[in-house]
Amino acid sequence: MRKRGQDMQGDLAVFPMPMLTFLLSAVAAGLLLRADLGRVTAARFFAAFFLVLAVGALMVGLRFGYGVNRLVPLQRALPLFAGPLLWLGFASFTRDRIASLALWHLGIVGAILAVAPLVFVDLLELDLIVGASYVLYAGGLLWMWARGGNYLSRARIEDATVLRRWMLAAAGLLLVFALTDTVIALSFAAQRSGDAMAVISVGAVVMALGLIAVIVAVSKGGWRMTTPAAVVKPSPDADGAALEARARQVLMETKLFLDTDLTVDRLAKRLVVPSRALSLAINQTKGMNVSQYVNDFRLDHAAALLAGGQGSVAEVMEQSGFLTRSNFYREFQRRFGKTPAAYRDAVKAGQPVI
Repeated sequence: MRKRGQDMQGDLAVFPMPMLTFLLSAVAAGLLLRADLGRVTAARFFAAFFLVLAVGALMVGLRFGYGVNRLVPLQRALPLFAGPLLWLGFASFTRDRIASLALWHLGIVGAILAVAPLVFVDLLELDLIVGASYVLYAGGLLWMWARGGNYLSRARIEDATVLRRWMLAAAGLLLVFALTDTVIALSFAAQRSGDAMAVISVGAVVMALGLIAVIVAVSKGGWRMTTPAAVVKPSPDADGAALEARARQVLMETKLFLDTDLTVDRLAKRLVVPSRALSLAINQTKGMNVSQYVNDFRLDHAAALLAGGQGSVAEVMEQSGFLTRSNFYREFQRRFGKTPAAYRDAVKAGQPVI
């Protein structure tokens, strides 16, 4: 009895962390539903992913905090939705229509859940399938990441680079899920509940910290923070130079670069060329990706507004097609070596600017 009491105390000790994970996951889901990701479907898939985490954490809390074991099969099967939802969120930036793809991937999960009670007598088998699902969709995300930022042709140009960064993080998260869930399942199967509880406790703490980071990033728009892309040495050819010249003409004549929702795919359609051909042409002739290329037009426009003393820096940022202050300042300093305010002051003082 004393040992059982100690076990229950240990179970109760981990109860608050799953409940905290539940609350944080629910908050993250709510924020993502309202976040401006440029694709409503992506926001919904990401929100659904965090909702799955929230429900799973709630059931873990009820199981180990109050001994509610009736939900154990559902708790251990629900994570099957996590990988597909996360993958579908990023896949939404690669194509216009995602419904049939979602129906296929989520339908398979639904079928597995429907037959699970009839096929999987031992829940360990289901746990191993969940782990395999994590690995499979992590591989899918890594494959998508390896295709490059221009593969996310439906993403806003300003967001493509950072989306790849989050995609890499998402793949890593699924692999961590695969490892920890498999360890927990094997520990329970070997009747080593103490080891399982230790992994659950540590995982809950790490998950809570990660969720807090996601909440802060989404609420402040920090998910758009980008890092400079690698510069490729230009090696222009006649066709690439001609296509780049056409792109420059269209951007200058239509001011399309001021559209915050501009994507590689939209620009390529305007030029009536494949998005890959446009990306290759700009990379070969300018040694940069499409995002940097378009941002340079925006930065020149912003510099002209600042030099003319038209509006505040915040107004100039909005009028130049940038969505976040952090990205605007970072890109402006990259191009001109000064902050926007310092650039304006230098122009007023008649000092040379880059």
